[in-house]
Amino acid sequence: MVLFAFQVEFVWVVVFVAAAVILSAGTIKMMDYLRRRDAESEARRILDKANSDAASRLKEGELELKEKTIQFKAEAEREISKSRQEIHERERHLDKREDGLSQQTEQLRKQERMVESSQRKVAEKIEDAARRGEELTKLLDLQRQTLHQLSGLSQQEASRRLLDMLDQELTRESGAIIMKHERRLAEITEAKARDLLLTSIQRYAAAHTAETTTSTVDIPNDEMKGRIIGREGRNIRAFEKATGVDVLIDDTPGIVIVSAFDPVRREVARLSLNKLIADGRIHPGRIEEIVAETQREMEVHIQKQGEEAAQEALVHGLHERVIHLLGRLKFRTSYSQNVLRHSIEVSFLSGQIAEELGMDGTLARRCGLLHDIGKAADHEAEGGHPKIGAELLKRYGERPEVIHAALGHHDDIRLEHPYTVIVATADACSASRPGARRESLERYIKRMEDLEKIATGFAGVHQAFAIQAGREVRVIASARDTTDESAAKVCRDIANAFEQQLTYPGEIKVTMIRESRVTETAR
Repeated sequence: MVLFAFQVEFVWVVVFVAAAVILSAGTIKMMDYLRRRDAESEARRILDKANSDAASRLKEGELELKEKTIQFKAEAEREISKSRQEIHERERHLDKREDGLSQQTEQLRKQERMVESSQRKVAEKIEDAARRGEELTKLLDLQRQTLHQLSGLSQQEASRRLLDMLDQELTRESGAIIMKHERRLAEITEAKARDLLLTSIQRYAAAHTAETTTSTVDIPNDEMKGRIIGREGRNIRAFEKATGVDVLIDDTPGIVIVSAFDPVRREVARLSLNKLIADGRIHPGRIEEIVAETQREMEVHIQKQGEEAAQEALVHGLHERVIHLLGRLKFRTSYSQNVLRHSIEVSFLSGQIAEELGMDGTLARRCGLLHDIGKAADHEAEGGHPKIGAELLKRYGERPEVIHAALGHHDDIRLEHPYTVIVATADACSASRPGARRESLERYIKRMEDLEKIATGFAGVHQAFAIQAGREVRVIASARDTTDESAAKVCRDIANAFEQQLTYPGEIKVTMIRESRVTETAR
């Protein structure tokens, strides 16, 4: 039984092993089949991919080839167009050169024709001149023969004519000798005059300071600038209106600048501003009060300046009004030269020249000091300052020599007194020395005066002030004589008058101010 069981078990083992072997062989074959199928599928996939890549590469190559063909074609067309343009430009340039050569050739032909014509004319003129020369020679010969036949002069008459010729020749020679001595005498006289002038000038050499058009006012702190300006600028507007100056307030610490071409107006403004700063009460009413007070003080100051000038020049016995006019010259400039200092200088030079010549030095100093007195009133009367000065001096009882010196120191009339020549010489010496005058400032002041004069010439205008270096003219109109509409028209008329009568750089702003003011006094 045990053997049978062992046999059965062995059979089953053999069967199982055989089945396992068979199953393994089937599995291996199945796996081989699957691998072959997968490999074939992979190979077909790779082949299809390679074919698609090759096709896409082929298409891309064809597209790239087409693009390169198009680019090459475009570049070729551009090159051809550029070449055609260059050829066209060269042809046009050659055409121009050909036209130019044609014009030059035509001009040369014209010039050749003109030269030929000129040569013919010159030849004709030469022939005509030669013909006239021959005719003139024949006429001279004929005239000589006729005179020889008609003269029939005697010996005495021939001698007389010869002596007349000798007398004329001697007269010419004596005239030449006289002119030679006159030139030498003039040289000696000029040398002596030069020595005389140099001596006089060396004995009096006054310092000269050029006038400016601005003054500075010191302020204690920058807060004072705001008080000077006032609320919405009412204080500074009232101050500029009352004084006619331009107040410049900038970032410069500690100072305020007062600008005006009129020295009197500028000095009044400077003194008034100093008083307002010291007083501390700055408002429109106080401003007008201080300005009026300062103007009265300025009149006293002007009188004092005239008296000091007369004392300095050693001139006594002047009329009080003449002294006042003399003081006003302190605030008048001529080509930037202070007229009062110029008058004092002319006075000293005139006195020294007169004393060198043995004349009355005191009278000469008086003539020199008052020669420009007309400049103190030339804005109040018509005519030049020599004529105005002569009339004023005649009115106040000056001597004829003094009156004539004022009238003729610019050589406008026939000189009747030697003192006039002396004053004219001293005036030229004072005005022409280096640094005495600058014409640009005088032209500037003249333009400012013309602006104010033109503006005040219109009806209804009460005052006019040129400010901002002439870039603005502030006009004060009378409320009684004008209305708002007429004031606008007057403002436009003033601007038109500036355009027609003056020459100026840039623009001029005309500001018309019209206001009504009522004042009552409680008693």
